[in-house]
Amino acid sequence: MKLLIAFLALVALLVDQRKQGNPLDNLPATIEVLTHFGERADISPDNQRVAFMSKSFGDAMVIDLKTRIIQCLTCNVPGAAFLRVMHLVTGDYILIGPDHFENIHISRPRDNELWFLSKERGSKPVKLGQKMSEGAAISKKSLKIAFSQTSAQAPDLAPEASRLIVADVDFSGGPPQLVHQKTVFASKDRSCVLEAQDFYDNDTKMTFTCYEPNDQASVMGIDLESGKVTNFSKAPGTYNEPEGIFPDGLYTTVEADRQSETLGGRRGSGNIDIWKLKLDGTGKDFVRLTHFNDYVDGKASNPVVSTDGHFMAFQAARTTDPAGVGYGILIFWFSPPH
Repeated sequence: MKLLIAFLALVALLVDQRKQGNPLDNLPATIEVLTHFGERADISPDNQRVAFMSKSFGDAMVIDLKTRIIQCLTCNVPGAAFLRVMHLVTGDYILIGPDHFENIHISRPRDNELWFLSKERGSKPVKLGQKMSEGAAISKKSLKIAFSQTSAQAPDLAPEASRLIVADVDFSGGPPQLVHQKTVFASKDRSCVLEAQDFYDNDTKMTFTCYEPNDQASVMGIDLESGKVTNFSKAPGTYNEPEGIFPDGLYTTVEADRQSETLGGRRGSGNIDIWKLKLDGTGKDFVRLTHFNDYVDGKASNPVVSTDGHFMAFQAARTTDPAGVGYGILIFWFSPPH
């Protein structure tokens, strides 16, 4: 009888128990819809604005949190095909995207590069002359930036290798450029493909993702002074991607598939929701923040946390779409809005 009960319990976990419906129709009081379109939010250092992308390979936008007025940052760029927009501490922007769009299978993995966009109205993006992979870590306290490269962007790397590079943005003496570039960590094969995420502890440390085979991932951190690397999620066989750091540097938000332990269904980067992880190295302090993945085809993704720790911006997304595609920006209030 005990074996039968155990077997039935296992079957229940394997069967997808997600419910029908729209998670936007059942939001808790702590969550509000900010926009009804867009993806990949980024909060300004003064927490007054949220930048976001209109769509993948589209225009960069910014919304004022008080007036809710939306401004297009790149509509003066014909054929704009950017993937990400992020604030610099100066209020200027870093854009990520190809020079021109060919198709998602070529432009995203191979042709992504960094651009500088001045906050002055009417400015146009300026290339920083740097190919890179996926996203970047942008300091909210200095002009420090970090990004990753694979052999698709760096011919000197072995075919399966990747590396993390830290640099400074310098636009004090003419055209903006990246200076003081330094490789801080490297992976020799696809057992761990790297992506920079967030600086913390006064830019002395950084979280990054280690993408692993079979659609798995780990939350990693590196001490930029000592070079020590820590696996913070310690959950082999699961998907855990850090996306937004809390200002105290003690916690990060994580895209994770941990809810599939009870909801069933396929594990990996598709069935994700947003969790909060304590960066104490135990991997045991995970707290679930969103419940979009309780619904069939629903997920919440790409969270970022304000520098005062009062709120998180994230996006509504669908499990059936590629990573990063979103259908509106939302705000999760950790404390009541002022």
